[in-house]
Amino acid sequence: MSETSTPVTAEHFRYLAERTVPEDAFLCQLKDAARAAGLPAIWISPEQGSFVQILLKLCRAREVVEVGTLAGYSAIWMARALPAGGRVRTIEINPAYADVAERWVSASDVADRIEIVRGNAVEVLPAFTPDSADAMFADADKVNNATYLREALRVVRKGGLIMFDNAFAFGQLFAPVPTESGVREMRAFNDHLASVAGVHGIIVPLGDGLWVAVKN
Repeated sequence: MSETSTPVTAEHFRYLAERTVPEDAFLCQLKDAARAAGLPAIWISPEQGSFVQILLKLCRAREVVEVGTLAGYSAIWMARALPAGGRVRTIEINPAYADVAERWVSASDVADRIEIVRGNAVEVLPAFTPDSADAMFADADKVNNATYLREALRVVRKGGLIMFDNAFAFGQLFAPVPTESGVREMRAFNDHLASVAGVHGIIVPLGDGLWVAVKN
């Protein structure tokens, strides 16, 4: 044992990826179709998908809320971790993205476990019943992350799971002059979430950094 942590390098990431359940042919085809339709290639990594599945199984999740559907890639990963009768309510503001997601979700093996909700999550989430979800995953615009967190603390039950993607700010967390939009907002959100009472969280260095927190 050591009191210091081993720095995580690209070699470590390759090593763990080689030992993680990969995405299947259907999800690969989904990503190809999404690119061809002009959607940005900003979905979670397979390692994140597998890790999130493990977390959902551990907390015995049945109801999951997602903010940011894109093509439905992460929703399918999560729905596959739910028991029969489980549901992922995934919110998408972009009609073109929602159209792509609906086609691929309907063709998936978990079509009965995913509900695509069209609209602005800032407006949609307040209509969700308090304590109605076991987990929430947010991977949308970073400007509204604090709002999504506030709603997560209302919608997710006590002991439930709260996850936010891109904690490493698109790889530019420490960049002196960021070139990606949302970097400053993500830095501010990281500091905010770390200080919020009522959650126990940590940034997991998978993909672009994944916030994983439990509602106390």
